[in-house]
Amino acid sequence: MPLKLGTRGSRLAMAQTERVCKILAEKGIDTEIVIIKTVGDDKTDVPLHKVGGQGIFVRALDDAIITGEVDFAVHSMKDIPAQRPTGVTTCAVLERDSPADFLVHECPLEEIKIIGTSSTRRTAQLKRGNLNAEIKELRGNVDTRLRKLREGEYDAIVLAEAGMQRLSMDLPGTRLLCQWYVPSPNQGTIAVVCRDDPELVKQLSVLDHPQTRIDTEVERAVMEEIGGGCFTPQGVYCKDGFLIAEVLSLDGKRWERIEDNGESIEEGHLIGQKLRGMASDLIEEARQNLGI
Repeated sequence: MPLKLGTRGSRLAMAQTERVCKILAEKGIDTEIVIIKTVGDDKTDVPLHKVGGQGIFVRALDDAIITGEVDFAVHSMKDIPAQRPTGVTTCAVLERDSPADFLVHECPLEEIKIIGTSSTRRTAQLKRGNLNAEIKELRGNVDTRLRKLREGEYDAIVLAEAGMQRLSMDLPGTRLLCQWYVPSPNQGTIAVVCRDDPELVKQLSVLDHPQTRIDTEVERAVMEEIGGGCFTPQGVYCKDGFLIAEVLSLDGKRWERIEDNGESIEEGHLIGQKLRGMASDLIEEARQNLGI
């Protein structure tokens, strides 16, 4: 009997799911795809922080695993919230794709006047940069965002480069360097979540990439200590044990940043605690300004 794999129905979610299915098929494991609709797919005209943050893309799939509707699910790992329900576990983390953001634009950089993004982190980092542009809210899947760009609502939009790679998109624009535009924790990573069943976990562990798992677990440890959910402009990126973490003000004019070794979850927690202390005023300011 094939394992039932739950996923969102977007083109990007399906591309990620099909990659997982292909790897499992090569290992002799059969799968059946089950599409699950989430609140985040329905409410595309509301900022994420007003409808529950990135976790809205995950909850319906968690529920499907817990009730037995599916055996496991595939996620963009950055969408998985810090607090996880009893009964599910992250059984595998695939090798990371590009963690970087990509600014999609056809006109020269200096002619960009309006940039579309729904992320407080991306907004703050773009405002910190030297682009003299207005940042406007933009939600929806990749195709929706690109359509709005082509229709002239925006001069540029921000996408995760990993998503473009997974959809085989070759778009004009500028790759934003991770050193300055520090990505969201776990950006560029696909995670597999399953029922907390040792036999199932063992079966799906063939997908796991050890170094990516370590790096992303360090990032999550920092994220857990900073707190603040998706409304706090924060970037956390670890590569081969070297960590960059920052928290910004919403207007991008102030920030606190740490660059240090992050080779273990314990080090991640310590660095996260230190950064939260350094940036407590920025975190509280974001909470109050966004009405969280």
